[in-house]
Amino acid sequence: MLPFIRSDLDDIRAYKAHPGSTNSAPVTSTIDRLDTNENPYDLPSDIRQKLAWTYQEILENNRYPDGTHEHLKAAIAKYVSESAATNITTDNISVGNGSDEIIRSILIATCAGKEGTVLVANPTFSMYAVLAQALGIPVVTVERSLVDFSLDIAAANKAIAQTTNPPIRVVFVVHPNSPTGNALTSQELSWLRSLPEHILVVVDEAYFEFSQNTVLGELSKRPNWIVLRTFSKAFRLAAHRVGYAIGHIDAIAALEKIRLPYNIPSFSLAAALIVLQNRQQLLNVVPQILDEKAKLTQALTQQPELQFWESAANFIFVRLNPSFGLAEEQLSHIHAQLMSNGTLVRYVSGGLRITVGSPQENHRTIERLQTALKNYR
Repeated sequence: MLPFIRSDLDDIRAYKAHPGSTNSAPVTSTIDRLDTNENPYDLPSDIRQKLAWTYQEILENNRYPDGTHEHLKAAIAKYVSESAATNITTDNISVGNGSDEIIRSILIATCAGKEGTVLVANPTFSMYAVLAQALGIPVVTVERSLVDFSLDIAAANKAIAQTTNPPIRVVFVVHPNSPTGNALTSQELSWLRSLPEHILVVVDEAYFEFSQNTVLGELSKRPNWIVLRTFSKAFRLAAHRVGYAIGHIDAIAALEKIRLPYNIPSFSLAAALIVLQNRQQLLNVVPQILDEKAKLTQALTQQPELQFWESAANFIFVRLNPSFGLAEEQLSHIHAQLMSNGTLVRYVSGGLRITVGSPQENHRTIERLQTALKNYR
């Protein structure tokens, strides 16, 4: 390592994106990309034409983007208020270059400078820990149940009580969780409500449009809660990298102090605004995706070598059935075989997270999975 690089960066494992995202070469169209929980359908042609018109007639490439995000915030506030038991205003919203930027801002606002430690329950979205470690912030992990992936509340309480230098300042949860797909239980929600106000609770609702599970109604009573959402999943804007936080005005004001100026490109701001204005049209594929998830789940029941769980999101998490005596090494081989045959799925936490794709993608994936499993029968 170069002498000017922090020594602790040796311990950080970078997030590995799927093939084709790390260089200029496009991923071949024959590959089914079911590894990043994207919407399998691109924007409709009329929406793409609106974007093209906006780029050609409205955007000024020589000018910085709108650094206030006010128009987009107003549209977001209107949208999220539809699913909240309280009124959300622009003062309750901060927009980021993907949710990752907002997570980073939250960590800086709460834990940087040896002010706090982060608590996560594994397996979960890896970027909470990756970003915390990159900022030199300690991360405490507790495990989830092997039966239903609920978090170990007793272990979490013990971690909070015993972690004092620095203390736990942020708890991150995903609702529903990635990679396992389980929504927060009533017991988990009760535990989160019981946490003291000096601990920030961040509820990541990246998959809200698929699950319809939300805690937005809690925000008016809990200034120490922040909800994260994104345009990268159901809204089909993964290429544009737009996420947002919803929370108490003082918490949002702190995030606004930290976020970089002009952090969202003009084209991404325009795209997010256009998809919100046309949300009924864009979200009409969600029932189709959920129907495909049901079909994919049914097909997986025909594979006794696999163990899987009901998911509230647009993906399914599978592991090898322990009764078949197969080791994780075999799962690695299955993952590699799927990739070589043209299906990318996420190999994570001792399992495979399979994004629900189009009917054709799902059909090919099941066929390829059946072929890979034949070697272990």
